[in-house]
Amino acid sequence: MIVVTTPQIEGHAITQVHGLATGSTIRAKVIFKDIGAGLKSVVGGELGSYTKMMQESRAQALERLEEDAARLGANAVVNMRIATSMVAQGSAEILAYGTAVTVE
Repeated sequence: MIVVTTPQIEGHAITQVHGLATGSTIRAKVIFKDIGAGLKSVVGGELGSYTKMMQESRAQALERLEEDAARLGANAVVNMRIATSMVAQGSAEILAYGTAVTVE
């Protein structure tokens, strides 16, 4: 599956548009991570546990996007974007979305 943030894929022609493909995950903070994050916010520095959690969440959302595009019959996704929104106190949705297409 080819996934790009551009409207076209260089060297490939879009032959069919299948529509919107999405993939998302919702993650909640963990109390033990909050304790470490609280300490880091006092002294400064990267919140490594949250960085790792967000990287894993983006990867999972992208994997689900690819699965949805394949379900639609596509072999590529163009104009892929990632959005994050808070859905409840201490939890966030990571949404990957784009246009599912068939390319040659």
